[in-house]
Amino acid sequence: MVSAGHEGLGVTALAEDEFAIPTYKDIGAQVPEEIASQRCTYLCGNSLGPLAKRSKFLIQEELCVWATRAVEGHFDHPHGREWMNIADTVTPLLADLVGAKDKEIACMGTLTANLHLMMSAFYKPTPNRYKILCEGKAFPSDQYAFASQALFHGYDPKDAIVELFPREGEFTLRSSDILDVIAKQGSSIALVIFSGVQYYTGQWFPMKEITETAKGQGCICGWDLAHAIGNVPLSLHDWDVDFAVWCSYKYLNSGPGGIGGLFVHEKWESDKTPQFAGWWGHDPATRFEMPPEFSPKPGAQGFQQSNPSVLATVSLLGSLRVFEQVGMMRPLRERSVSLTAHLEVVLRQTGFYVSPHEAAKHSPHDPPRFTIITPEERESRGAQLSLLFLPTKSDVMEKVLDYLKSAGVIGDERRPDVIRLTPAPLYNTTKDCERAAEVLKKAFEAISKSL
Repeated sequence: MVSAGHEGLGVTALAEDEFAIPTYKDIGAQVPEEIASQRCTYLCGNSLGPLAKRSKFLIQEELCVWATRAVEGHFDHPHGREWMNIADTVTPLLADLVGAKDKEIACMGTLTANLHLMMSAFYKPTPNRYKILCEGKAFPSDQYAFASQALFHGYDPKDAIVELFPREGEFTLRSSDILDVIAKQGSSIALVIFSGVQYYTGQWFPMKEITETAKGQGCICGWDLAHAIGNVPLSLHDWDVDFAVWCSYKYLNSGPGGIGGLFVHEKWESDKTPQFAGWWGHDPATRFEMPPEFSPKPGAQGFQQSNPSVLATVSLLGSLRVFEQVGMMRPLRERSVSLTAHLEVVLRQTGFYVSPHEAAKHSPHDPPRFTIITPEERESRGAQLSLLFLPTKSDVMEKVLDYLKSAGVIGDERRPDVIRLTPAPLYNTTKDCERAAEVLKKAFEAISKSL
């Protein structure tokens, strides 16, 4: 049953029964027969959220409508979801999750395509202000987009892109270092763009402060929210963010390759006309009159190019309805903070944990250990914990990963040395956290015996 409010860390998750979690048997785990039919320990919602049962139901409904109404489903829909306006079913819910007005949201495309659309509108380099400031080791697709945009405008990415890395012996960026660079180099920076939550370390950047500092220096400020939307509370409108982009298949559970989205602050409504127009961004009042000249719909939805996939949109809608029923981000965040803290505690109790400070000094000759490189502070992380395995550049991570998988604990690796474990508050439990820690301990014990 879905709970309407925060339950604390009881036996069940907020919406455990609303999701289809693979069983141990489904994933080929080597577990006793008596538990093979139980759900596995799935801690990988940071990479791909599980199937919401409502999504499956809605997709089946749309397939039936397609079979029985065909093209008429665009205008006459038995369930009131006319395909012409299918994005309207999710827009208010997405706006709630990111702290925006409906007209500032467009459910469309995919993350990197949307990033290019936003950069084409907002990255306007000049001879004196042309640099792009981002975190070092940003997600590769973002790096490729930044570099290609710089090249498109005639700049060498090695000069135009300023990447910030943690200090020597540290694993995450200090907020003060980010703000200092913006303050000192702001006059040469055209665009400040970070991940809301860093995919590798799980660090939640101080979005409000970075945005405020960037705007104070005359920079445009945008965000990649792939690992932030549905994970941490956001207030894009109030923070005065210029634009943001995201995917929906991680914490929003829309399915592999699910539809993306973007945000454009309403203050840009009359100033930012899409450079790469498409008919779905045209004013709906005259769209089907097929006029020869483009008249964009005001706001973010003017950036739409093609009609959104109905199946992808209702798959997202099914999950968002679960978010809505549990009360959106407030109860989710409350439970997430507690659940991730619980995972951190039980991981540290395995006997193989070392602090990040000790990890920085760990030598290749020291025994296998792990640390957590995600910040300890609740205001600096979401649900994810990133575990760094030691010695680095050894086979310890691979051995642990194989052991976890064989026991039915599903996280994901970021080679060469990191495994990410994410207890999602919608469907994960304290039992999931405790079993992951128990199996991790057994993995280290097996590795230690083999040395």
